[in-house]
Amino acid sequence: MFYFRCVIGNQLSAANIECDLLMCIIKVKNLSRHFDGFVAVDNISFTVKKGEIFGLLGPNGAGKTTTINMLSTLLKITSGHAEVAGFDISKNKDNVRRNIGMVFQEPALDNKLTGRENLDFHAMMYGIDTVTRKARIREIFDLVELTDKADVLVENYSGGMKRRLEIGRGLIHRPRLLFLDEPTLGLDAQTRRHIWEYIKKLNKENGISIILTTHYMEEADYLCDRVAIIDHGKIVVMDSPKKLKDILGGDVVSLETDENPEKFISLLKELEWIKTIKKHDGFLDLTMDNGEKKIPELFNIAQSVRTKISSISLHKPSLEDVFLHFTGKTILEQEASQGEKNKKLMMRRMGR
Repeated sequence: MFYFRCVIGNQLSAANIECDLLMCIIKVKNLSRHFDGFVAVDNISFTVKKGEIFGLLGPNGAGKTTTINMLSTLLKITSGHAEVAGFDISKNKDNVRRNIGMVFQEPALDNKLTGRENLDFHAMMYGIDTVTRKARIREIFDLVELTDKADVLVENYSGGMKRRLEIGRGLIHRPRLLFLDEPTLGLDAQTRRHIWEYIKKLNKENGISIILTTHYMEEADYLCDRVAIIDHGKIVVMDSPKKLKDILGGDVVSLETDENPEKFISLLKELEWIKTIKKHDGFLDLTMDNGEKKIPELFNIAQSVRTKISSISLHKPSLEDVFLHFTGKTILEQEASQGEKNKKLMMRRMGR
């Protein structure tokens, strides 16, 4: 029996996961990946249960894609251990690959072939015989609702249609687990919502276990049974979206203030009814109960120290608030800092 407990801050989550071969499709223990000059994935551990949609949520450069590239055997691990569908990812790569489907972040279709030809070529690579290939291809086109587009060149597909075809291609060999790397990246809001509904349907009606990476908070909240927030290669917190939001509790009041609100903040820290204070991008995010009744008092306190509040909003905690709470920055801020870090690393390498 394999037992795993996730750490939230300095405390163990009450939602401990008991995992054995009958329950889990993925088991990861102390997994790391080092590249020249930096650590992309840093000693992470988690499990994914069969039939679950599990999300890796974090900014670009956080280590999400590196993690699924290791789990799908596309990238060697530096240290640690992981099993996919009961097979060691380092020792049983062929067996792992037979049990997984993969939809990459970057498009991987041949635009000069039709949808049918793309699926047929992919099925041949898995050694599926002609008769079975034809039957499977018909099933896939029905599943992804593209039967009327089967013989159309992929270059004439919309972005959403291409994404659905790629998901279908990942299912042609009937895998037990599907990896989706940023499945709706670059799609418009309406198409993104359609893809979400399709992923939900695929999971519920076909029992496919899914692990996806995303930096869209709404996507993780809507799709995932559980989410691991990953930042700088580490998992900082993990649980269901609801339980993660419940950690903050109450309401979040977001204030836009002038540049130097230090006196205002010092007064807020003395108030017992304010649970947390986070400063970012010229905003203060305050968590509290009965936020709508506390807003007038916040204005009075700000006025007493001549701090200008130029805007104010109130909302229930979101995964964005959870990310800010545990990392101290928003995802956009983390992406900006990671981009600068990568730029400096590249400059050092070029200088060698």
